[in-house]
Amino acid sequence: MAEEKRHPEWEGKVSADIKSATAKQVWPLVEDFCSLDKWYPGVDTCRQVEGVYGEPGLVRYVTATIASPPPPNDADQKPKTVVKWCYETLRSIDPVQRRLSYQITENNLGVRFYVAEWEVIENKDGDDAGGCRIEWRFTADPMEGQTLEGFCGYIQSSLNGITEKMEKALQADDK
Repeated sequence: MAEEKRHPEWEGKVSADIKSATAKQVWPLVEDFCSLDKWYPGVDTCRQVEGVYGEPGLVRYVTATIASPPPPNDADQKPKTVVKWCYETLRSIDPVQRRLSYQITENNLGVRFYVAEWEVIENKDGDDAGGCRIEWRFTADPMEGQTLEGFCGYIQSSLNGITEKMEKALQADDK
């Protein structure tokens, strides 16, 4: 049987600047594929479960505990939590271009297909502009209960939180 060709409907790109660090300083933080829990707001766990560290085929397991709203008629209004998880496989990594891509393979997030690429780019937008930018591109199947605009907003907010944490960590290292 022939393999089905995928035609995901969602594609997007977000970016965020890190003004006080170079791409050379930021890349090792991104390249460390199993350190997402250090940078991604709300991620509880990120650990290697399979493969060779830093090479395509590496699989990471990521979890986040989120609050779940009670049902509308629930007399017990105590906040409940649910653990969201996914397995992500490193598809490619290029330290020269400072680029990596990965795919969500298994999850309880409601994601059927999702591939992303991160790239760390030196800013050269003017005299002594300095700093760098992380670009996050993705291709995905639409997700139930989401719009592309809402999902891009979530990704942008997440990347803003990631770059803020990275910038603070790099500034602390310089002291």
